[in-house]
Amino acid sequence: MDSLTQIVLGAACGEIALGKKIGNKAMLFGTIGGTIPDLDVFIGRWLYGNEIDAMAFHRGFMHSIVFALIGSFVFGWITYKLYNKEKRLGTTTLKNWIWLYFLSIFTHPILDSFTPYGTQLFLPFSDYRVAFNNISVVDPLYTLPFLLCLVTAMFYNRKRTRRNWWVKAGIYISSAYMLFTIVNKLYVNTVFKNSFDNSSINYSRYSVQPTIFNNILWYGIAETETSYKVGFYSLFDSISKVDTILTIPKNRHLLNISHPDIKTLTWFSNEYYNLVPMDSSANVQYLDLRYPLLNPKNAQTSMFRFELKKDRDRWNMVPFSGKPPSREDLKEFLNRFYGK
Repeated sequence: MDSLTQIVLGAACGEIALGKKIGNKAMLFGTIGGTIPDLDVFIGRWLYGNEIDAMAFHRGFMHSIVFALIGSFVFGWITYKLYNKEKRLGTTTLKNWIWLYFLSIFTHPILDSFTPYGTQLFLPFSDYRVAFNNISVVDPLYTLPFLLCLVTAMFYNRKRTRRNWWVKAGIYISSAYMLFTIVNKLYVNTVFKNSFDNSSINYSRYSVQPTIFNNILWYGIAETETSYKVGFYSLFDSISKVDTILTIPKNRHLLNISHPDIKTLTWFSNEYYNLVPMDSSANVQYLDLRYPLLNPKNAQTSMFRFELKKDRDRWNMVPFSGKPPSREDLKEFLNRFYGK
């Protein structure tokens, strides 16, 4: 999920592990631990000159269970050695720090796995991307109550019972909301499946996920032999049905999809993608259709899209230079959010 959410969760983990011993500093170290896996964004760009390689590196090994185990010992030992000096000598143990970093690092990829982006939890043994698709990458209803509870807890002494109560309240509230999104996903799945079936769509598979910032408006995509069928459903809709289903052609003929770089992108997108030719250019636009359209009425408004260019024998991504969403697109999104 987004960085703020991971910071909040990491802070809670730090408080659980060491809050009674070192107070608010435990939250600080927890936020550091909760941020470590996402440093792969910067490391990937440092390691690779190709943007496709760097993108594939994100949510890779540094988001795996193996890394959480190794990282907890490494960062725990380093922090223990640096922290336990002079007046702080003997206030914490090595076991305390290992536990703090394990909780904060391990919960990061677990939380990410509930989003559509996907997390390679089982590297280096498998590159399978775990993605439950039940919560958006950014969802204020998960993050803000959690954050409010932790901020309130910070104003209480580390030995006060009330401090622990507020931390637990944040964990319980966020966990209850996560459980709601899972149940909601199961219900919305049936809505999309029935809608696709009733429309006589001969699909091989389908996927459903919430749109950005909420768990009310959902997006579904079904794959056929030559195209994708996409639609939206809001919990505010008067009937449990996807009323408008758009068709998006695959356009696989626009480039060699067996090229290693394109195969990396298709793996990244779980093969939900289409290609669009660029005007007066040999470049091709790649639309990752796992993510919703911004405008439910316009098949060209994919939120996750980028331009591909050929660089000798490799494909690379052109730096983003697009325009912000139009007022019309945002208006259509909000109209669909509130239902029909």
